[in-house]
Amino acid sequence: MSDESSASDGRTSQPVGVPGGPDLPKSAPRNPTGRTRLSGTWVGVIIGVVVLVLLLVFIIQNTKSVKVSFLTVSGNMPLGVALLLAAVGGVLLAGVMASLRIWQLRHRLHNSKRTGGQASS
Repeated sequence: MSDESSASDGRTSQPVGVPGGPDLPKSAPRNPTGRTRLSGTWVGVIIGVVVLVLLLVFIIQNTKSVKVSFLTVSGNMPLGVALLLAAVGGVLLAGVMASLRIWQLRHRLHNSKRTGGQASS
């Protein structure tokens, strides 16, 4: 047991700030490619494709026809399509509300810049 502790102590006994041998210089970047907006976009595209595939599987597995009514319109459609339309409607409603809030905040910011930073109520 004393051999293990002395071996592990030997590896971590370097003082902070002293170079530990053949490490790269501090000016060289660790990851030369880095993370870019384009790489983030590709991650978003891949996640979107996975979600679309899962939705397609959901719709294919839920093909039982159901009666759907909205206000005065009614009709039959597959259960998966009806649920997908309901989800899309919910996302659109949330998007409209978020857009209105963003517009409200930008409008307040624009007015506060115009009045010299005074708070308006």
